[in-house]
Amino acid sequence: MVNLTIDKHPISVQEGTTLMEAAATLGINIPHLCYWKDLNDIGACRVCVVEVEGKERLLTACNTKVAEGMVVYTNSPKVRLDRRLTVQMILSQHDCKCATCVRSGNCPLQKIANDLNIQECCFGERLEKQPWDKTFPLIRDSEKCIKCMRCIQVCDKIQSLDIWDLEGTGARSTINVTCNRTIREADCALCGQCITHCPTGALRERDDTEKLWRALADPNRVVVVQVAPAVRAAWGEGLGLSRQEATIGKIFDALRKMGADYVFDTTFSADLTIMEEANELLERMQKGELGGRPMFTSCCPGWIRFVKSEFPQFVPQLSTAKSPMQMFGAVMKSYFADQLGKKPEDIFSVAVMPCLAKKGEAEMELYYEEYAGHDTDCVITTRELVRMIRGANILPALLKDVEPDRLFHDGSGAGVIFGATGGVMEAALRTAYFSIMGKNCEPDAFENVRASSESTGLTEAEFNLNGRQLRIAAVSGLANTRALLTAIERGEKHYDFVEVMACPGGCVGGGGQPQHDGYEMAYERGQNLYFLDRNASIRYSHMNPDVWDLYNNFFEKPLSHKAHMLLHTDHYRWQMPLSPRRDRNGHVINPNIRLQG
Repeated sequence: MVNLTIDKHPISVQEGTTLMEAAATLGINIPHLCYWKDLNDIGACRVCVVEVEGKERLLTACNTKVAEGMVVYTNSPKVRLDRRLTVQMILSQHDCKCATCVRSGNCPLQKIANDLNIQECCFGERLEKQPWDKTFPLIRDSEKCIKCMRCIQVCDKIQSLDIWDLEGTGARSTINVTCNRTIREADCALCGQCITHCPTGALRERDDTEKLWRALADPNRVVVVQVAPAVRAAWGEGLGLSRQEATIGKIFDALRKMGADYVFDTTFSADLTIMEEANELLERMQKGELGGRPMFTSCCPGWIRFVKSEFPQFVPQLSTAKSPMQMFGAVMKSYFADQLGKKPEDIFSVAVMPCLAKKGEAEMELYYEEYAGHDTDCVITTRELVRMIRGANILPALLKDVEPDRLFHDGSGAGVIFGATGGVMEAALRTAYFSIMGKNCEPDAFENVRASSESTGLTEAEFNLNGRQLRIAAVSGLANTRALLTAIERGEKHYDFVEVMACPGGCVGGGGQPQHDGYEMAYERGQNLYFLDRNASIRYSHMNPDVWDLYNNFFEKPLSHKAHMLLHTDHYRWQMPLSPRRDRNGHVINPNIRLQG
């Protein structure tokens, strides 16, 4: 143990502890902007400086380790003066129009400036202006960037994509897309992790709320809204509601108050996805197609973008099943439109999702006879939903639990856990077990695929299904995915079925979820979904009566011709528009992209 004194409080901590961590054990919060535990401790912002007796210079608390006998002051006059000047310099290169920023009220820079009582800046303003494609789902505002480099670190260390890089030196340093590419040319998976880790509004999703407001006001459009499983686990965080208060029924109530004609739970189409995907898995097993490489899930569009750009040789192994969002949209534009006596183009299909990549996925076209266009017309993130609720002056405390509309009313617990890592796998195995054994397994028979709080991002398991050993894996985070695919390609790993989620922890940790600076909330949100599953009246996708009604009245059976036309996709219908990523010597870093098509 190391003994030291912080703000006149004696303390003993483990060797290797940083000053910031040591202060936190005393309840002393040292302000910071660039620091994120285990991700970014480079001391770039210098807001976390502290004074140490015997040291002439102030030290950054985020990366200075404790030493025996240290005497530390976190709020001395010298520290306060230096911290104020540092923050003022940051503000001089930051667009301070907080009233028009999506992070207003939830911005560490704004809070620190207020806490330091900075009411005016003594430095002249100099804002950096970089052009950006505002039609892309991911938006970067260079005038708000504070060069904390969190986006670089999370993209490199957690997602292994290297989309962002530091350019220039000194006062001219800036963040930009690597290798002089535009964001559309880059192999960005649209996971949005750079957004959730950005301390300001420099990175955000493309705002599509006005598009939805226009549709809600159009008397000629039937607005149909679906809400993803992961949204219910997080939306209340942005409105001050507890997990118990923030139910899916209150989201339906809010959407109806805004003017939505029909509201549904995406767990219904998650069950539909399982029916198609589980049967596809069994079909591939029976045909002996899983001997060399596994079948991969296909419900995460961030993962689809990643595999197409980085490992296109695995594209044939993807399940052809569309994601639950796209399946729901396809059903809305076909069967549901027929039931209403409407044309597909009269239906405005909206999805509330925890994800940026869903915005990109919605731009994919639907190909099925006369049903041409898009499965989904508009995607809004959880954060956009919260902004719309506030903009509509809806008081969260007065929202009531209401039921979704009929036809697609029921959803199972298996559909709910889609939002957590391992959930798709577990749901599929429950149904595959029934198809093989002719009876239901225990609902939690496959809980080994669930991630734990100490999870490394990969869970593996092996199950015996009627004499057949089924080797499965569930992985989240694209760096973990890259390592897994590389191991499979080298023959070091062998599986039959693999679930991939681009975001660490799954959709609950998606790039469109509420932001909490310095905290990862995926595991806690995932536990909420498993709680809902345990308490669900239906826990198996194949026992959802509304799903069977849809098959009996429209699709006939899983993997039927009509189901293939509407619920499945050809993964070669679109490709990532990529420009090869090169190192400083001009060598191509991601040569796999040349193999596409």
